[in-house]
Amino acid sequence: MAVHQLSLEEARRIAIRAQLLDADRPRDVVDMVERLSLLQIDPTSAVAPSADLVAWSRLGPSYHPEQLTLALEVDRSLTELIAMIRATSQLPVHLGYEEWALDPRTQRWLQTNDSFRRTILARLTADGPLLSRDLDDTSVEPWPSAGWNANRNITRMLELMIMRGEVAVSRRIGRQRAFDLASRVHPQGTTALPQTERLVRRDELRLRALGIARGTGTVLAGEPATVGKAGEPAVVADVPGDWRVDPAQLDRPFTGRTALLSPFDRLVHDRRRLLALFDFEYTLEMYKPATQRRWGYYALPVLHHDRLVGKLDATADRRAGVLRVNAFHQDVHVTKAMAVAVEAEIASLAGWLGLRVEN
Repeated sequence: MAVHQLSLEEARRIAIRAQLLDADRPRDVVDMVERLSLLQIDPTSAVAPSADLVAWSRLGPSYHPEQLTLALEVDRSLTELIAMIRATSQLPVHLGYEEWALDPRTQRWLQTNDSFRRTILARLTADGPLLSRDLDDTSVEPWPSAGWNANRNITRMLELMIMRGEVAVSRRIGRQRAFDLASRVHPQGTTALPQTERLVRRDELRLRALGIARGTGTVLAGEPATVGKAGEPAVVADVPGDWRVDPAQLDRPFTGRTALLSPFDRLVHDRRRLLALFDFEYTLEMYKPATQRRWGYYALPVLHHDRLVGKLDATADRRAGVLRVNAFHQDVHVTKAMAVAVEAEIASLAGWLGLRVEN
């Protein structure tokens, strides 16, 4: 198999186009999630919840959060798994939990608490959908963690059962998940593909969404950033690495646009790839003390055509009815035309939020 020789500009454009951030927008929110493979859930809404920001940045002002709720809870063309929204049509690829949960400790915990699992199934069969707080913790042994998952036996078991294909998120009540039997939520006959096929297909879907990625590398929390042997090998000029490229993205025209991105956007999620391909440094600073922030609590990366040009420090003050723009931190020289394009996108964001811009 030939190794593709890519310039840095070509690699960037492949990544942007694969993430649906060029001028060719997706049809709707379901089409978008199918092509991106995932939509990450994060409740922080300094501007808007991340899932909605990602959708707006792809679909534009025609997107409304109600469209996502409809797809999840009414026609069920989308499904919530573990902190991710997935296309229901792709569930056989994403169900199955061997890759992240079946370490010996977890296997032992599941076996020890099998009666706990069966009690949850019985309760959901009789009364579901239910919130996790409506279920009793009948675990024989608590989940062995002194950290984030300590004393979260019910939630931990439910999430394992989701990946087993036994339980599913039926809907959200506020920020709380309501759980039910998977057979009542998923299409009839939905089952995970065999593990080997499933892992190969996941890598293929991930590469299609990223366009270009490393085959191997550092493991990130949640969705991996690597794609195994998916796609075809590539060399990016002056950027070392085990690169794989989606051949469907090669030799295609590129028309760029300006976009404001969620801090959780997949274009910027892999910080190592971000620095290598875009020469763009980014850290989500909401967990830092205010005095240590360089760019702001929830700074939005700013894309202009095939470059990431800066970070927008903005906050939606819904009580005052304004999108408060605190600063635009520039990473490159911003021309007048670029500044006009960024200002237009800020105005579009404010209009979508039903706010006015305040500088």
